[in-house]
Amino acid sequence: MTTVGILGGTGPAGRGVAIRLASAGYDVMLGSRDAARAEVTATTLLPRGTGVVRGATNEAAADCELVIVATPWDAAVATVSALRSSLAHKTVISMVNALAREGKEVLPLYPSRGSMAAQLAFALPESTIVAAFHHLPARQMEDLDSQLDADVILCSDDERACEEVAAIVDSMPGLHAVIAGSMSLASAIEAFTAVCISINIRQKSYSYVKLAGLKH
Repeated sequence: MTTVGILGGTGPAGRGVAIRLASAGYDVMLGSRDAARAEVTATTLLPRGTGVVRGATNEAAADCELVIVATPWDAAVATVSALRSSLAHKTVISMVNALAREGKEVLPLYPSRGSMAAQLAFALPESTIVAAFHHLPARQMEDLDSQLDADVILCSDDERACEEVAAIVDSMPGLHAVIAGSMSLASAIEAFTAVCISINIRQKSYSYVKLAGLKH
């Protein structure tokens, strides 16, 4: 089965994706600038399946067959640029959102190319970028008993890669893939994350996106 590396995977968002991937049977390498930190974090994740989570450097995570970028938005381009050769000819999933906290709200920021997915696509011209995993509450993702039942919206300019990532998402407990379309939609998808987080702050909740009327 495909091995998955998560760059910047020790944060809440990366941990949530890692444990659900491993619970679906994938071997996951949790990447970090600090390998020791990643190794300790990996030991705290207890997936329910045949997959395992290991800690390593970002460089080691980039050597996996499929790579997810889960770094803070302002470090994402620099991180992947340094790993460009390792990421060439691979599918790279961007779950990065450019956001800023103002009081009790989170507001979207708009990178020069419109979205962080587009920024990564420009930085990695030999890689295939798929945007995914944006609207998920990290705490619910990491808690396998949370009864999460969320839709994950994907977009990419490569339809085949998008479908392959959708199949992986569908295999993860509590998640359902919804392909929206091309990379031109990434800006709107990423920006809506600010709405989701702001609602959860206001409501003191862990809500997520569920699109009614779809056939899964």
